[in-house]
Amino acid sequence: MTNIIRLKNATFYAYHGAMKEEQHIGGKFEADVDLYTDFSEAAAEDNLEKTINYHDVYQFINRIVHDKKYYLIEALAYEIATRILEEFDGVIKIAVRVRKNSVPIGGVIDCVEAEVVLGSDE
Repeated sequence: MTNIIRLKNATFYAYHGAMKEEQHIGGKFEADVDLYTDFSEAAAEDNLEKTINYHDVYQFINRIVHDKKYYLIEALAYEIATRILEEFDGVIKIAVRVRKNSVPIGGVIDCVEAEVVLGSDE
């Protein structure tokens, strides 16, 4: 059985971007993370120890977002996805979306988003 735990719109102030000003001034970044797992046993027993603790996942993402400056949100999304797959047992597949607001592209836009999907579809 495959279930999904979703962290939606986790928001961070960080210093990522290809432009020097972005890495100096910073900006708001948002992330959605879909963790594909089997939490049927945890749900049946109402037992946190048998599922993926989303508090721990959020704290892990927070460290990744703030440990290093990335030029590309694509790189940040990929780093989050690969490291969660390595760190958290029970994640079968992961989808990570990272959004950047206030994008300096010379036009009106809500945000730019990059998505990474890794893992098995089984």
